[in-house]
Amino acid sequence: MPKMKSHKGSQKRLSKTGTGKLKRGHAYTSHMFANKSQKQKRKLRKSAIVSKSDFRRIKTMLPYK
Repeated sequence: MPKMKSHKGSQKRLSKTGTGKLKRGHAYTSHMFANKSQKQKRKLRKSAIVSKSDFRRIKTMLPYK
């Protein structure tokens, strides 16, 4: 059986935590910051954990991560 290929786009955007969860960055962080509040910008800085329902779907895209 050949090896499965990892989804390269997902591989670059997601990283695994020590407990095995997937860490992701927030959307809406590239431009147009004048329209966003300081509170919103501050909250978007930190990374987030992938939700449980998405984790099951993404797990197939990243078989070796």
